[in-house]
Amino acid sequence: MANRPVTPAPVTLAVVTGAHGVTGEVRLKLFADSVDGLKAHKAFNDGALTLKALRPTPYGATARFAEVADRTAAEKLRGTALTVPRESLPPLGEGEYYHADLIGRPCRTSEGDAVGTCIAIENFGASDVLEIEWPDGRTFMVPMTPQAVPSWSEEGIVIDGAFIV
Repeated sequence: MANRPVTPAPVTLAVVTGAHGVTGEVRLKLFADSVDGLKAHKAFNDGALTLKALRPTPYGATARFAEVADRTAAEKLRGTALTVPRESLPPLGEGEYYHADLIGRPCRTSEGDAVGTCIAIENFGASDVLEIEWPDGRTFMVPMTPQAVPSWSEEGIVIDGAFIV
């Protein structure tokens, strides 16, 4: 199983969901495991946003950026994805992956039959779930487990045929 990066695109670690207070803080939805994943980076979006403060909240995090001085500026950031270069992320362990490594990859069965493209990765609490789009636009979901997805690489994602709906 090849678990190496397959795309040089920036990786999104969080998204701004809105302003918090009147002094320019923003609320964040985290895509990292915790705020520690964000704290490792001082700048986001190719240096456009410099992190000054970050604290966890029950629903994500609250952050302050040097470039955001008031609520009006914070509100303008709503929907902004906070990205970092892929190469600035820590190396992966066996069986680990970054979502950015899988989204956009072609999918095929264990027998080699093409089934579509991974268009999203969701997590509803138990584990990650891949959303696969058939060539005709229909979609189906597959749990990201060793039984359902035995391997992935630059060439694509292998899905056990028993999990294709």
